[in-house]
Amino acid sequence: MRRTPIVLALLGALAVTGCSSSGGQSAQSGPAASAAAPTGGSFSVITHGAPGDSFWDVVKNGAEAAGKRYGVKVTYQGDGDPAKQSQLIDQAVSEKVDGIVVSMANPDALKEAIGKAVAAKIPVVTINSGADSSKAFGAITHVGQSEDVAGRGAGEQLRAAGVTKLLCVIHEAGNVGLDQRCKGAEQTLGGAVERLQVDVSNLADVTSKVAAKLQSDKQVGGVLALNPAVAVAARDAIRDAGSQAKLATFDLSADVVAAIKDGEILFAVDQQQYLQGYLPITFLNLYKDNLNTVGGGLPVNTGPGFVTKDNAEQVAKLAEAGTR
Repeated sequence: MRRTPIVLALLGALAVTGCSSSGGQSAQSGPAASAAAPTGGSFSVITHGAPGDSFWDVVKNGAEAAGKRYGVKVTYQGDGDPAKQSQLIDQAVSEKVDGIVVSMANPDALKEAIGKAVAAKIPVVTINSGADSSKAFGAITHVGQSEDVAGRGAGEQLRAAGVTKLLCVIHEAGNVGLDQRCKGAEQTLGGAVERLQVDVSNLADVTSKVAAKLQSDKQVGGVLALNPAVAVAARDAIRDAGSQAKLATFDLSADVVAAIKDGEILFAVDQQQYLQGYLPITFLNLYKDNLNTVGGGLPVNTGPGFVTKDNAEQVAKLAEAGTR
């Protein structure tokens, strides 16, 4: 599976120095100096992540770290209801922020609100979900991973582990990216993939539903979670059901990394969500100060990568720090 590297050569300021006529003092001049000078700004990050979701906490950490790095104000808000997410976008437009970052789990529901932002000449960067709609909606770039490519990678690894029938656990109804992950896994597994709808806000029920499915269908040899909290709930379900099913997941948390180290989870597909917070603020700041755009009309990929038992120890320390 091909991974697209991200090369960021614009994170430092370029200082141009010269000798002044009054005694050799250095001074900045020219376009490079004006581009490097921080001008402040206000950026709004609006995601479909529920408060307290460990995945989105890392996205928030990345956005806020970039805000501190560039001396700009960053406001983070999340709501899983597309109607409420649209209202948050409208609010950001009314506040005349300098840029908006938005995840599009349900692109059609956000189209009108994003259109208002673009019409108001507020640059928009989309993240995480909705890459296929990003350019059409007028966003200047998309930051995330190709969900179908990531799904195919997961399917390949599960097939190599001997899984022939897979349970793909979808935790958010209507999230197009989650369905793409399951479809990708189905393409490369070489076996049956069955979807199970659960509610990420009720993890006890997730454990119960996954355990019930494993008990009723002994042919299920693998479980693919699409969220780290769901992965932990699925791990408990496998225990409760007395199943030998192998477990893998998308995305990281400290608990997931610990479970990988302990051999309870085979691997996690890592889309490096810290970058999905950090890079959009970087890109919007560059656009505001220097009219730079990144990606050339194509998404900027933050993954997929894979965390396995071989590298889990290194990643564990970063996850504890809130950056992975």
